[in-house]
Amino acid sequence: MQATTQAETLQRAGPAKTGRARRLARGDVIPALLFILPATIGFLVFYLWPTVRGFYLSLTDYSLFGLPKFVGLKNFQQLVHDKVLINALWVTLEYVVINIGVQTVVALGIAVLMHRLTESTTIRGAVLLPYLVANVVVALVWLWMLDSQLGIVNVILGWFGISPEAWFGNSALVIPTVALVNVWKHMGYTALLIFAGLQTIPKTVYEAAAVDGSSEWRTFWRITIPLLRPVLVLVLIMTVIGSFQVFDTVAVTSKGGPGNASRVIQYYIYEQAFSRSHFGYASALSVVLFVILAVVAIIQMRVLRGGESDLD
Repeated sequence: MQATTQAETLQRAGPAKTGRARRLARGDVIPALLFILPATIGFLVFYLWPTVRGFYLSLTDYSLFGLPKFVGLKNFQQLVHDKVLINALWVTLEYVVINIGVQTVVALGIAVLMHRLTESTTIRGAVLLPYLVANVVVALVWLWMLDSQLGIVNVILGWFGISPEAWFGNSALVIPTVALVNVWKHMGYTALLIFAGLQTIPKTVYEAAAVDGSSEWRTFWRITIPLLRPVLVLVLIMTVIGSFQVFDTVAVTSKGGPGNASRVIQYYIYEQAFSRSHFGYASALSVVLFVILAVVAIIQMRVLRGGESDLD
């Protein structure tokens, strides 16, 4: 009889607790919405609306001196025959390959060294310092340091009998120079992302490998890299997208020259929009860049299996 009474009490208490939980959950909705409201407004105003308007302007002839005139796919037909655009894509691809290749290797090496040799937050902070400096400031500093007459880099090279070089004025060197400047700026941030991924790998995995007699090099390639794959894919996607949008360094140092040697696609879009007032055509170029980045990101995720982890 007592057991029956307890069961009835629990049955009556169950719905009451469920109703209370629902009321509490509903009460949390409004504060949660208030917290995400500023970010939502920023996303709508500064990302979604400009994106939608950019797609619309890509179908118009617009120059700021009148209302947009709808021209359909005329801008896209024009860019198919644009030789400067083709050159800009090749120049951008060259920059991406150099920047991503060097930055990923250097950042991975720094991350492994920090993971193995030091736990000092001071060193980790120092590695991040270049990333905290504005892009324009970094470009200006390196422009002065690499100056063919007074730059400290050419002065040091002169000590070894190497003649001064116009790093940003040589068509063969300008893109590698721009890429290495941006490697210096971003490698610390990339290294910290990889370092965070290294900390998620259980130490027991390395202990088991050591017991089996695995060498450091073999452990790195057979254990560290596979287990680090999701983080590396994330880093590659972020750095590739950022590399395709390089603008500041080129605008400050070489301004797309000499000739078209450093006229990357982002700088070409800027020229079409703000130097020639061809906002419709610039918007079409931006749509092309958007599609390229989306396709590259999807291919990276599929080929590198970024959503999978060998830790599962």
